[in-house]
Amino acid sequence: MESIIWLRPEYKGREDELINLAAAADLVGVSRSAVSNWAKRHSSFPKIALLTGIGERRNKYVPKDEFLTWGHTQLNKRRSVKRPGPRRPTAVLRSDQVAYHERQIIRLSELEVRQAAVLEKTRAALRKHQAELQKARERLTSEITAVHNIECTTPTVKDTP
Repeated sequence: MESIIWLRPEYKGREDELINLAAAADLVGVSRSAVSNWAKRHSSFPKIALLTGIGERRNKYVPKDEFLTWGHTQLNKRRSVKRPGPRRPTAVLRSDQVAYHERQIIRLSELEVRQAAVLEKTRAALRKHQAELQKARERLTSEITAVHNIECTTPTVKDTP
């Protein structure tokens, strides 16, 4: 059983605007732990909109636009002396985004095929049961008509005083 908790109910019905933190890390080219650290350490990190799952392994979702704006600002900050080194070029980040979306399209296309097969089986079962229902109704109508005909043609015996 999966638990769903809305922390920002204004996003209910707008789930396509949300991104989980693992996908967000891939999107901006940092590790998952970096995003987790950002969420813990920075009060300006986008507020969690949705929690799914149970216990420690919950998936956290934030608005994608808010995260991209915040992440871009975070990545463009001046690096401290502790962490020297160049940032990943924007072209590399965009290439990672393209790869991410290609993976999502493949995954969703496979899901669509599986769901189409299940839908066809469901429709076949529905057609079968609709036909069986029609037959059962016809048999019931025949039985009711037969009983009615018997009652109408059978003379009634009157009680004699």
